[in-house]
Amino acid sequence: MDAVQLNKRFQIFALRIIKLTESLPNNVTGKTLGNQIIRSGTSPGANYRAACLGKSGKDFLNKLKMVEEELDETLYWLELIIQSGLIKENLLQDLKTENTELLKIIVSSITTMKKKTISDRKTPQK
Repeated sequence: MDAVQLNKRFQIFALRIIKLTESLPNNVTGKTLGNQIIRSGTSPGANYRAACLGKSGKDFLNKLKMVEEELDETLYWLELIIQSGLIKENLLQDLKTENTELLKIIVSSITTMKKKTISDRKTPQK
């Protein structure tokens, strides 16, 4: 999957989070969890776009770590929405699966980038 495809996937994920937030009940719990998940669930795409514009490998890696953190936080809020009974798990299973898949892609990219950074440091400079 290239950066353009992943950017599109993050955008679709963010739109699904927006729709989820709009479907939460208009009560204290719904508003509170909605405010949390709308922030964490829409920011991975923006942070990934920023990572793609990174000025260095280190900058790229730092921004990918932000994407990882936001995806992990989003998974937490999805689980809390389910556990609180606001939305049934079967209705959010696809969204949880997509969240987990995106997280795995980013973690794999971070691992690859770390290996590349270590390899670059070991390569003698001319």
